[in-house]
Amino acid sequence: MKKNYVYIPGAFILFVAVWELIALAGGWNEALFPTPYKTALGFGELIYDGVLLQDIIDSLIRFIIGYVTAVVCGVFLGLFLGWYKTAGGFVNPIVQVLRPISPTAWLPFIVLIFGIGEMPALVVIFIAAFFPVLLSTVSAVNSIEPIYLKVARNFGIKQPALLFKIILPAVFPRIATGFHLAMGTAWVFLVVGEMVGAQTGLGFLVVDMRNNLRMDLLMVAILVIGVMGLWLDWTISLFEGWIYKRWGIKRV
Repeated sequence: MKKNYVYIPGAFILFVAVWELIALAGGWNEALFPTPYKTALGFGELIYDGVLLQDIIDSLIRFIIGYVTAVVCGVFLGLFLGWYKTAGGFVNPIVQVLRPISPTAWLPFIVLIFGIGEMPALVVIFIAAFFPVLLSTVSAVNSIEPIYLKVARNFGIKQPALLFKIILPAVFPRIATGFHLAMGTAWVFLVVGEMVGAQTGLGFLVVDMRNNLRMDLLMVAILVIGVMGLWLDWTISLFEGWIYKRWGIKRV
């Protein structure tokens, strides 16, 4: 995982070069398709005004609340449904029906129930992150190696210690994959959720700059969303590493 981040500077330089070439070849007005230089000036403008930093902070707060809540609920419910297969069999058809539905499809009902403001964005983030974590946890528990259960029985370990001290550490590497998938979808839908009713955040910044025809600042918002997504993925990787070290799990 660490090796992948070594290529970031080179990839960034290549991206900017291609961007500049497209802008030059297209011959568009900079007001419609900003160049990297024009976008850099817009970035400085948003930093100077304090708007960008505040929007990043607001988006991160919403994301952390929605994502962490979804991860906790998804892991606990996934452990329960994966271990108690009868309950999982009843719930699975419902999950499989709800899982493919885009969180944005629920927005009219979310706004009806929670109103306009912070809650729609939080609920959208929760829905986007919940199902990847839930399904990866259930799948991991269902495929656990029998040797772990035999060792637990030999030592007389019973519930709930069996579930949280034996099974959870054993299946965590597979659950962690769900964390990354959930992060990606939740961050994407955070922006969508903030476009509905929120008055701050990166999603609101995208809508505001688009409506004001400030394409340079719109490009800044888009790039910041991408960079923040990369940073969040890296942060989750650090959390994984801490868990692996704490539980003595060998990282692949």
